[in-house]
Amino acid sequence: MLVDAEWMAKHDRRIDRFIKQAGFRFPAVLEDIDFREKRGITKQDVLRLSDCLYIQKKQNLILSGPTGVGKTYIACALGRCACQLGIAVIYIRISDLFLTLGEAHATSTYASLRKRLANVPLLILDDWGMKPLSIVECHEMMELAELRYGRSSSMISGQLPLSAWHELFPDPTLADAVMDRLVHNAFKYNLTGESMRKALAMRQFEDGGGS
Repeated sequence: MLVDAEWMAKHDRRIDRFIKQAGFRFPAVLEDIDFREKRGITKQDVLRLSDCLYIQKKQNLILSGPTGVGKTYIACALGRCACQLGIAVIYIRISDLFLTLGEAHATSTYASLRKRLANVPLLILDDWGMKPLSIVECHEMMELAELRYGRSSSMISGQLPLSAWHELFPDPTLADAVMDRLVHNAFKYNLTGESMRKALAMRQFEDGGGS
């Protein structure tokens, strides 16, 4: 019993460390996802993804849809599932990614950062498509997509539908190259429905006796 208890404590500490190192935007869990409204992804879809088999198969996951429908929350919840299975995760917003890469260039830590981003089993890139990419950013995405292709899984979350991704790239050739590596082996879900933030605020108002 003591050995089992020690093993469990060590296991729990490892999971906590993975979750902390991932840097999730929200402390999201699957149990808190509201599936009462149709939103383009079902409870069965999410539960199937939570086994992280797509990560073992080096496949990608793309979540698109308007603001507020729960893309980031679902991404963080699925990332947490990976951590609980002992899979390392990095969550980062696209704007922060390019800022961090730029700072790494200036401090001679670029090589180690790129290696870390390339090797992490699940890389979650959030807020994709908030603005068009510069040529430098296009090349960074191309390098990252190439390094991870067939070796690791990426999860992309953003407002733009796949049909509009080409518009983000000033160079159509780079657009094709990046999308080929990110999209063709990916599970794709376009989330719809009312804003979860608005729905939550309304339920809280009703629970509080508002009129």
